[in-house]
Amino acid sequence: MTQTSPPPRQDAGNSREVDAVVVGAGLSGLYMLHKLRGLGLSVQVCEKGEGIGGTWFWNRYPGARVDVKSLDYAYSFDPALEQEWEWTEKYPAQEELLRYIDHVADRFGLRPHIRLRTRVTGAAFDEEAGRWDVRTDRGDRVSAQYLVMATGCLSAPRLPDLPGLDAFGGEWYHTGDWPAEGADFTGKRVAVIGTASSGVQIIPLIAEQAAQLTVFQRTPNFVIPANNHPLDPETQRAVKERYAEVRKANRESGFGVAFPEATKGAMEVPDDERDAYYRKVWYDRDNSLVSLLSGYNDLIISKESNDTIAQFVRDRIAEVVDDPEVAGELQPRDHPLGAKRPCLGTNYYETYNLPHVRLVNVRRTPLAEITPTGIRTSQEEFAFDAVVFATGFDAITGALTAVDIRGRGGVRLAEKWAQGPRTYLGLAVAGFPNLFTITGPGSPSVLSNMMVSIEQHVEWVGDAIAALRSRGERTIEATPEAEDAWTRHVGEVAQATLYPAADSWYMGTNVPGKPRVFMPYPAGVGVYRQKCDEVAAAGYEGFRLAG
Repeated sequence: MTQTSPPPRQDAGNSREVDAVVVGAGLSGLYMLHKLRGLGLSVQVCEKGEGIGGTWFWNRYPGARVDVKSLDYAYSFDPALEQEWEWTEKYPAQEELLRYIDHVADRFGLRPHIRLRTRVTGAAFDEEAGRWDVRTDRGDRVSAQYLVMATGCLSAPRLPDLPGLDAFGGEWYHTGDWPAEGADFTGKRVAVIGTASSGVQIIPLIAEQAAQLTVFQRTPNFVIPANNHPLDPETQRAVKERYAEVRKANRESGFGVAFPEATKGAMEVPDDERDAYYRKVWYDRDNSLVSLLSGYNDLIISKESNDTIAQFVRDRIAEVVDDPEVAGELQPRDHPLGAKRPCLGTNYYETYNLPHVRLVNVRRTPLAEITPTGIRTSQEEFAFDAVVFATGFDAITGALTAVDIRGRGGVRLAEKWAQGPRTYLGLAVAGFPNLFTITGPGSPSVLSNMMVSIEQHVEWVGDAIAALRSRGERTIEATPEAEDAWTRHVGEVAQATLYPAADSWYMGTNVPGKPRVFMPYPAGVGVYRQKCDEVAAAGYEGFRLAG
């Protein structure tokens, strides 16, 4: 039963007191707000953007869409919401996802508790009061018993370390902070730097407008055809009829999307059988990243098995791209498939067959600087009217360490994580009472359907706060021993996989000076959920509860 939460208590000036501050109004922040309001708590959500939606507010670049099927990438906490919302595509675009998020916020009356255009700059734990003192860039001071960081894993955009950007005379954009009014590249000379997910999505669409398009690629990625299409109403109806069963299977799966459990490794079947499976997935209109990576049980742990699927994709690239030299540049050879996040694309490889599109390998000819008229590499100078940075994010930890969070003894979270993130369950940090990190480092997060991981975390945090209140306790804090053991466990599981074989944002290697540590938990959402449930059932084992 939903209780009505009281409004924040307004004090003199810009100070106020609430039960909880939630940082971020994306998918995790909105559900956390709804959950805490249902417990009767007063909640203040602080969102730096001018609108809600998190990832789907900021990533407005042409072609932006989710890489999880729409019927799986949706909230499951309210059966009526599940049934009433109608998706239009297999993989919805940013605009449709934002409409869905707006619908959820209005349906559950969330907007009055959200303060937009408000960036949290710092938060310090007052040990005497047992509360968090939260500060914003608008001069607010908010006192809260609980601080929930719902800041997202891919929400701290980063630019390459290149001199000269301030002097560039043309337009420039970052895919992770795209202007609401959009951008027109018609007839222009355009550069795109980066060929990960956002680059893969935007490059074909810019090519349709630009007079010239030059793509600067450091590392080629494995790009799987999205085979996107309008969602058949009958298919949607059939899934909704058994939604409870689908959701349960997703929660117990490895990647947060149910798929029949593979019983054999890739090398345990005949070559023609294995090739037939890969071809089916590649060309199937209902394919997904999960179906590609889950067909055999050892693709992410055996280099020999992974080589079979990696070579299959390289062969498909060679078939599509007319110029053998360009095809070779686009074929990944320095990392296993899946060790970096694979991309879903539409006409991506085909775009390089267009006469006005050029690919530049910046491993061979590194970028040197942005000039007033374009870009200079170690061997050549280019003139551009516009530059698009598809250069990604300071992933998983960047949005957390960007806030000056100080726990017991004034210890800064950024300092504690200087050698790599340390958490218990990816949810809590020793020395930082009543601080929760939704889909934080040490949880499955980006290796999963984020909706499944978000809901699991929000519900666990809500249950923990309810248990704390029922017992009359004021703080819950991970013990150093539990944090050490979990951090060590995450590292050990990662080392048993192929993930550390790649330099990736999973490892933090896209950010100069960031420790090379595998940050997500790779054992799967089902295994992880079971562990979290066991911790709670054992009276929050590994946590210290205090009055």
